Amino acid sequence: MSESLKSLIACGTKLWLDSIDPTLVKENRAWGATGATSNPIIIADLIRTGRFDADLKRLIRDGLDDEGIAWQLTDLLVRQAQEVFLPVWQETQGNDGYVSFELDPLLEDPQLGPPHAERVARYIALGRKWSAGHQNRMIKVPATPAGLDALEGIAAAGITINVTLVFSPRQYRAAREAIWRGRKKFGQLEKFKSVYSIFVSRVDVYTEQHLPQLSPAAQGQVGIVGAKRIWAENRAWWSDKQLPLVQELIFASTGTKKPTDKPWKYVEAFAGSDIETNPPATNDAVAKSGISFTRQVDKLPPQAVLDEIDRLVSIEHLEATLMSEGIKKFADPQKALLKLIAEKRAAR
Repeated sequence: MSESLKSLIACGTKLWLDSIDPTLVKENRAWGATGATSNPIIIADLIRTGRFDADLKRLIRDGLDDEGIAWQLTDLLVRQAQEVFLPVWQETQGNDGYVSFELDPLLEDPQLGPPHAERVARYIALGRKWSAGHQNRMIKVPATPAGLDALEGIAAAGITINVTLVFSPRQYRAAREAIWRGRKKFGQLEKFKSVYSIFVSRVDVYTEQHLPQLSPAAQGQVGIVGAKRIWAENRAWWSDKQLPLVQELIFASTGTKKPTDKPWKYVEAFAGSDIETNPPATNDAVAKSGISFTRQVDKLPPQAVLDEIDRLVSIEHLEATLMSEGIKKFADPQKALLKLIAEKRAAR
């Protein structure tokens, strides 16, 4: 393990990988990573490598349609990653070592998705289906209206949840409280684990586009400040629940979007606590950075910067804009994955 990654982990960060590529999972596990996550873009990128053509041919021979192949291949790859991280889950007694499995993004498709009530029911049913029999699998549910309304029912089934696509305190609070209500119905609180994925870099892309009047000191800090504030609220809210496992934030969308930013900008900002799910290239850059990371997660910019952000940033507009974009980015990759599988089938 590089000294930089070692310092990041030593200061309190749990390092997860934003990929379930079997090769990268093993490499990052050797670097100290303790979990991973999946999504349709990752699955499609893996299919394009040709490394899984034999699996595709087998699933086609088994008579599966394109959608069935997509989910069976996702399940296979997530299972393989789970095996790598299972010892972590066992050693930490369920506090770490998870791999996230994302539920069907097409439920959120603006044109094709079903009505709200049906979406909620489908999320709950799919959560039950894809979590069954798994110890260290997290079910990833988006903080959309239907996703949020499904969380209580999913948690009430005893399922471990990763709430994704969170941009605002409102979404985080709604998710946290729904999951807590559901889990109390299920019981077994000694095994209760939940995480909340706060997307960061997309917020800073938003401010560059919609708030160019922010000062240089504030521009590029809105995502970091928002996530750190939610982190502090999350710790305070769970502190009196007397739970053996930690209910944590995942600092997600940690790959930088601006070429002028250091590739470890967000990694450094959140060092010291909870989970960072980083793209492979970001972990690689951190490993080679030569930096000794120290705890920064509880450190905010000067008060003048915070005051400027609070005065100029409408969290309601930010959430609405990024969720509209996020839902499209959520559904479109699943369509692209299905199209890729159809092309592979036709090329046999």
